[in-house]
Amino acid sequence: MTIDWQVVDEGWGRRAVDFATLSEPGNSREYVAVHHRLGVSEGDRLIDVACGAGLAVELAGVRGAECSGIDASHRLVAVARDRNPDADIRVGDMHALPWDDASFDVATSFRGIWGTTPAALGEIHRVLVPGGRVGLTVWGHIKKSPGAWALAPFKLADSARLENQAAMVSLGRPGVGEDLLTQCGFVDIERVDVPFVWEFADPEAFARALAATGPAYEAIQHVGEAAFVETAIQQARGLVRDGLPLRAPIAVVGYLARKPQPRRKASQ
Repeated sequence: MTIDWQVVDEGWGRRAVDFATLSEPGNSREYVAVHHRLGVSEGDRLIDVACGAGLAVELAGVRGAECSGIDASHRLVAVARDRNPDADIRVGDMHALPWDDASFDVATSFRGIWGTTPAALGEIHRVLVPGGRVGLTVWGHIKKSPGAWALAPFKLADSARLENQAAMVSLGRPGVGEDLLTQCGFVDIERVDVPFVWEFADPEAFARALAATGPAYEAIQHVGEAAFVETAIQQARGLVRDGLPLRAPIAVVGYLARKPQPRRKASQ
């Protein structure tokens, strides 16, 4: 299934505020871990691809980076700009980044580049300076994750969308992401486990947060919003713990790599 980047806003942007305030904060461990591994610091020019509501951009800015971002959803970009008034955040296609060659020292993308969108890595390679660093995350082995229950309502989507979702997460399989990064010209590739946990106050809060995501929209298109929300609430009710939040640890894989420096010519 091929999806025009310009329609992404229908899935991810329709509840941009819910996503930004209820869902995205749960990604903070992931963002902080990758920034740390990349050594993001003062003076780095950083681009976040598929930046969503801009929390990762904000956290990179806290580390001193000069930040840019791009996302296909104009409604998420509006939130990202509100959070990051000094950053250069644009609506656009990650397969055609509107920046010049060698514009950035660091590039990140947090579960924004998938097995179905590999060409975006070529664009990241282009806009990085020689020696520039890249950090990507993708879903890992979801079925073996203790928090797999939190993604189960997405299975209410129709068969074509479920097949596309399976193709999207293929980059988490051993060797797949490494091969793609190599094909795109990156070196010093490292695969790492990235901490990721969603936490929710109660089943209703979980259902509202989940309904604000793109995969939820695909399921809602198939079964309707009421059925999706009820399924999500019922999924969570059996996991409520007295005095503790609902907790969903899910496997996330990170890839760290570098754009190589040009080879020096041998002295004559």
